[in-house]
Amino acid sequence: MAIPNMSDEQMRMALKELEQAIYNHNQWAEAIFSALICRLPPDQRDTRADAHHMCRFGQWFYQVGNTALKDHPGFAEIGHEHERMHQYAADLLRSSIEGVPISITDLDRFVNARKRLHLEIATVQHEFEVALFNLDPLTGTPSRTGMLSTLREQLEFARRERACAVVMMDLDHFKSVNDKYGHPAGDQVLIGFARHIMAHLRPYDKFFRYGGEEFLICLPDTDLHTAGSVIDRLRQELATLSFEAQDKSRFQVTGSFGMCLLDPDMPVEQSIERADKALYVAKESGRNRVVHWDASMGLSGGPGKLA
Repeated sequence: MAIPNMSDEQMRMALKELEQAIYNHNQWAEAIFSALICRLPPDQRDTRADAHHMCRFGQWFYQVGNTALKDHPGFAEIGHEHERMHQYAADLLRSSIEGVPISITDLDRFVNARKRLHLEIATVQHEFEVALFNLDPLTGTPSRTGMLSTLREQLEFARRERACAVVMMDLDHFKSVNDKYGHPAGDQVLIGFARHIMAHLRPYDKFFRYGGEEFLICLPDTDLHTAGSVIDRLRQELATLSFEAQDKSRFQVTGSFGMCLLDPDMPVEQSIERADKALYVAKESGRNRVVHWDASMGLSGGPGKLA
C-alpha cells in the first residue's frame, strides 16, 4: 500500500472526490454508448485530441483534484488509462460520424481501456478505504494493524541494500501531563504531535501510533545519519509546540527517540526492539533526545550514541 501521509479528513475528502469523479465518468460513458448505438450526434469535444481534458472527470483530474490524492502513485496511472480510453472513444465516434462500420477490435479497445481505468480507480479507492479503516481514531495516524506488513515490505528492500530507518518515539512525562492538566489536554498533545509529524514527513515515509503515547516512524531509503538529522529536527520542532490547559495556561511537551536501521538478516520485530532499547536509553539519559541503537545495548540497554 502506498498511501501518502494524510489525515483521516483528507482521506475522506479524497474518497468523496473519487466517488463524484466516477459518477461523472459513468454519465459520460452512457452518452458515448448512446451516440454509438443510436447514431446520435456526439459532443464535438469528445472527438478532439485533448478530449481527456474536456470531460468532467478530466476537468477534475487535471484542475480541481485533491492535492493529497495526487501524491498517490496510482493517480498517474488513472490519468494514463483515462487519456488512452478517450483516444479510443474519439476513434469510434469519428467512425460513426463518417458512417464507417465499427469493428469489434476497435470497440474492444475502448471497452478494455475503460475496464482498466475502473480497475485503477478501484485500486486507489480500496487502499484509501483500508487505510482509513486502520486509522487510530484519536490521532488519525495509522494504527499498528498494518505496521508489521509495511515494515516487512521495507525489509525486502533492505535486503537489496536500500537502507530503511525505524524510529520509536515516546512523549516525555506524559503521565504528568494527564495528571496535571487532565486527559482532554493529554489527548490534544497526542493529536498535536501526530499532526505535526505527519505534516513534516515525506509522502512515502510511514508513521504509526504504536500504543499509548508511543509512535513508530519508518523512513525508507534513508541511512542512519540522514535519519538522525530528520528526527532531531522534528524533536526540536515538537518541543516548541504550545498547548492550552483548561485554566488557559500554556504548556509544552518534549519527546524522546530511539532509532536503528532495519536489519536485513533478522525479523522486523527485532529491529523494532532495537529501536525501543535505544528509546529506553534516550529516556534514561535525560529525555528530549535522539539515540541510535548500537550493539553495546544488547537486550538490557546501554550507553548508546546520541544523534
